[in-house]
Amino acid sequence: MVKLLIVDDHHIVRAAVSKMLADEDWIDIVGEAASGEEAVQMVRETEPDVVLMDIKMQGIGGLEATRKIVRMHPECRVIALSALIEETYAVRSLEVGAAGYLSKGTDPAEMVQAIRQVSRGQNYISAEVAQKVALKQMMPGNQNPFDVLSDRELQIALMVVNCHKVNEISDKLFLSPKTVNTYRYRIFDKLKISSDVELTHLAIRHNMLDTESI
Repeated sequence: MVKLLIVDDHHIVRAAVSKMLADEDWIDIVGEAASGEEAVQMVRETEPDVVLMDIKMQGIGGLEATRKIVRMHPECRVIALSALIEETYAVRSLEVGAAGYLSKGTDPAEMVQAIRQVSRGQNYISAEVAQKVALKQMMPGNQNPFDVLSDRELQIALMVVNCHKVNEISDKLFLSPKTVNTYRYRIFDKLKISSDVELTHLAIRHNMLDTESI
């Protein structure tokens, strides 16, 4: 029996994944978490074998939660989930210790396969994303400019391009508005841009923008 924890800040997504896996009698869903902070706490309490981790969430976010879980519970395996198949997310997820990466658009059979494979100590990355990662490594001159951002900077940049105001970002990430603005200007400096509009155009150009609320 594989103990599974589902982490996503949207209840409807958690419910859909639970329903999708309901017929797999070898999977025991031990809990659901709505944030990275809650995920870290629930891993301590439920000791899952595998965590399905949404990458883009408020608070510490999925990347930092993955980093903490893998460091504190190395026996726990994390599969990162994202609405995007952009290779930047896959690379960052693997760098912080995730054992797998799936798009939220994956079909149920592939998700089941990923959970089974990861629970056995192997890694899993969907074929489409794996191809993008491989091409990126083969063509170093074709880098995504967002790669220069830290995990927190990337999180804030994507919230900005998804039309979140400074005060809203501040509330969701538990940061002061002044700190959020500091991050914004640091992002502008690293990306060599000067406005939120330019940031949005850059995100669209590099397929970093989706319709999912962060």
